[in-house]
Amino acid sequence: MSSAVAGEPVSTTSPAQVHPAFEWKGSRTIESLNLVVEEYRHRGTGALHYHLAAQNPENVFLVALRTVPTDSTGVAHILEHTVLCGSERYPVRDPFFMMIRRSLNTFMNAFTSSDWTAYPFASQNRKDFFNLMDVYLDAVFFSRLHELDFAQEGHRVEFADPRDPGSELQFKGVVFNEMKGAMSSATSTLWQTLTKYLFPTSTYHYNSGGDPEHIPDLSYRQLKAFYKTHYHPSNAVFMTYGDIPAREHQQRFHDQALCRFERLEVAISVSDEKRYHAPLRVQESYALEESGDLSNKTHIVIGWLLGHSTNLKEQLEAHLLEGVLLDDSASPLRHALETTELGSAPSPLCGLEPSNREMSFVCGLEGSRAEHADALEQLVLDVLGKVAEQGVATERVEAVLHQLELSQREISGDGYPYGLQLVLEGLSSAVHRGDPAEALDLDPVLEELRGLIRDPGYIPRLVRELLLDNPHRVRLTLVPDPELAQRREAAEARRLRQIAQRLDQTQRLRLVEQAELLERRQQQVDDPTVLPKVGLEDIPADMHIAEGEQGLLGDSALSCYPQGTNGLIYQQVLAQLPRLEDALLEVLPLYTHTLTQLGCAGRDYLTVQALQTSVSGGINASSSMRGGVDDVQALEGWFTLSGKALVRNHAALAQLMRDTLVAPRFDELPRIRELVAQQRARREQSVTGNGHALAMLAASAGLSNGAALAHRLRGLAGIQALKRLDDGLAQAEPLQQLAARFAEIHERILQAPRQFLLIAEDERLDQARAELGQAWEGQPLPAADFREFALEPVRRPVREAWLTNSQVNFCAKAFPAVAMDHEDSAALSVLAGFLRNGYLHRAIREQGGAYGGGASYDSDNAAFRFYSYRDPRLEETLNDFDRAVSWVLEEKHEWRAVEEAILGVISNIDKPGSPAGEAKDAFYNALYGRTPELRRRFRSRVLAVRLEDLQRVAGAYLQADTANVAVISNAAARERCEKLALEVNTL
Repeated sequence: MSSAVAGEPVSTTSPAQVHPAFEWKGSRTIESLNLVVEEYRHRGTGALHYHLAAQNPENVFLVALRTVPTDSTGVAHILEHTVLCGSERYPVRDPFFMMIRRSLNTFMNAFTSSDWTAYPFASQNRKDFFNLMDVYLDAVFFSRLHELDFAQEGHRVEFADPRDPGSELQFKGVVFNEMKGAMSSATSTLWQTLTKYLFPTSTYHYNSGGDPEHIPDLSYRQLKAFYKTHYHPSNAVFMTYGDIPAREHQQRFHDQALCRFERLEVAISVSDEKRYHAPLRVQESYALEESGDLSNKTHIVIGWLLGHSTNLKEQLEAHLLEGVLLDDSASPLRHALETTELGSAPSPLCGLEPSNREMSFVCGLEGSRAEHADALEQLVLDVLGKVAEQGVATERVEAVLHQLELSQREISGDGYPYGLQLVLEGLSSAVHRGDPAEALDLDPVLEELRGLIRDPGYIPRLVRELLLDNPHRVRLTLVPDPELAQRREAAEARRLRQIAQRLDQTQRLRLVEQAELLERRQQQVDDPTVLPKVGLEDIPADMHIAEGEQGLLGDSALSCYPQGTNGLIYQQVLAQLPRLEDALLEVLPLYTHTLTQLGCAGRDYLTVQALQTSVSGGINASSSMRGGVDDVQALEGWFTLSGKALVRNHAALAQLMRDTLVAPRFDELPRIRELVAQQRARREQSVTGNGHALAMLAASAGLSNGAALAHRLRGLAGIQALKRLDDGLAQAEPLQQLAARFAEIHERILQAPRQFLLIAEDERLDQARAELGQAWEGQPLPAADFREFALEPVRRPVREAWLTNSQVNFCAKAFPAVAMDHEDSAALSVLAGFLRNGYLHRAIREQGGAYGGGASYDSDNAAFRFYSYRDPRLEETLNDFDRAVSWVLEEKHEWRAVEEAILGVISNIDKPGSPAGEAKDAFYNALYGRTPELRRRFRSRVLAVRLEDLQRVAGAYLQADTANVAVISNAAARERCEKLALEVNTL
């Protein structure tokens, strides 16, 4: 660990107990995070262990291996999947997914990054935590790596009819299909292509996830060789977080794994990249299967290779420069990219990539033309030159430092567990043999930067050193090619034909035999008792729900939640959603998206953006709608304006939020035009990464007014409508009409009944209330004739196909069900997990080759949904959904499977969030009638579910003639979709 005096640990006080197999190297207290980072090294193997000691019962474990591929076969990614398919102590076929079902985990997964592979989990239950650790340690260090698991998870050649050696050959495999889906995304292709040129000689040159064209090149022998060299404790980094002492972790590490290894002297690492002496300009293509003029679908990005990510000062200087140039619309480079006519929106790659050994900075445009490449490059260089010449106002630089401080202090945890987020923040440094404790302790370097920015020449120097005078620069122009996907498919078919021509009869029969063996392996029922488990007896008696205080701010309700927010205050202003005609309703998402990005109270949007950055962690607007707890067609809606700030800035935040709500600038028409174009670009890119959710929204759209509205506003129909709207805004009149619609929505929201929400540390709440009251003194009263939001009930059949630019499919079926307070809702929740665990995972993922598949129950819209994700199949998957229902009703089932499904539901209910997130969760549930009493009653009903309940609700609600269907596919599947009697839509 780094230290105040070179060579000495930060703290000379060792922990109370150190495991004898480990050597303590040092500790660092990080007051801003309320934790101590302890570093240890295993004496026998040299394995590193970083323990983040914190008073938090949600403990986190992660073991990472440095994995440095030298090609794009996806060896590290396929190994990540295959490692989890059975091990020495746990010789079952699928221990990872089996443990998900037998656990109260709050997180379980595995990640493949560009130069490391990590296996993390988290749990609040101590017994469960050590159960999972035992399984993970055995999986990582003693994996069986069965050849059939490699064939299932990685790739294999198989006949279209696995039993007919005369049928055509196909490539199959979970990772193969996952990466076909991933590389359908233009953004993923853009990043992989850029890094290919930014890193001409190192591991980042390759696609660590695997390129579908190269994945079939990987052999089983190569997979095992990579495992042998990379999955060794000497190449491992262990990281833990929480209130379990390091010694207890180390006892397990040593006894279960490390004691059986000797030190490996080979050090796996990433070498420094060979630097260019002059900028490089390249042009490549990406697949885009759309009709019409595609010339304005070009991506142009410029990337620079920077210094080492392990140098914290250099990394924070790069973050500082990124913030100065790109943080908000008032930042010089972002402003230039947003307002130029050379493209439709800043590239999604804009910003700093700090996780590789050497960092990179990227900027550019999407929605451009290839002939604009020179002009864009000159625009960027001109902006950088101007900053280098004239500098940046000190208050703008201070605002960026303020953002770094705020992000350091904020306790997150609503997506990943907070402890896991901290572990991941330190992981890159640990993997690259830096100091993760230093990477987490930003305050000393932030203080140093506060002194440096007083020099007006500091930022200009950074611009020159890191960018203008840095010759390792790549300009990539990525142009659309409507025929590229077809050429790739033709090349794949040609390769398969060549393989088929080389096969003799014996080899053909061997492929048939492999398919039979794999199917037999997939169908085998393993003995689950070889794995550890928790049971219903280990579930806590009660669920935690944050508690707040109710009061008034003037005539409006005020809810205050005392939470441990580490010096931040969260504020929300809510207004009951008014009744809106269709013309207003369809632009509601655009209204909320643009509201906080416009000027207000006489200021222009550039001034407001800069003010937001200087006093807040962001201000945003949103709308939400939920059905009633006993009638989902009784829809209620709320508008919310949200903000957060450090305590010292809360008064300024409160005033800015009032200004934003009371006096927005809907007259900033060019700004509105920019924001609509940017939103279109983001929404179009969301399909390949979120296709299963979009397909479920489409399938559910006929089951309730809330589901229909969700599909219309944020689903596939919403994306389609947004594209039409954006295409029509080239003329002034439609843009003025859109701004007028925004203003009309806003006027009605101002007339609506209002509420306020405050979340802060208990001792800060009185001050926060006073500041909020001062900002809203004399607030406008709601209109006496206010008409609340309402929609007519919806119930209609849906059979739809949505065609877009994707190499894989997303399938969904939806059945009408019941609302949350119905006595069958708990059984339906458990049934979703029961179907996923017992049937869908095997049928959709293992046998069908999709990256994922399952079922879910949506109580807000009274819908039970089946789904698949990145799926090579269509009709076969839809048939599997039906067969899953038959399986529940007709097969014999063990109580164990029901208990596992119950554990999954309870684990999700009891999953902790961030302090602010838990308060918001409690507030909004109560706002929509999901009272603590009702939520606890639902939880009790879940615990009481029995097998006969699952079979009863499956028979009652999952009837074939009530099913709605929606799929997302590509143009080549049009005929298949029409044969399925699906109404075809094109995105």
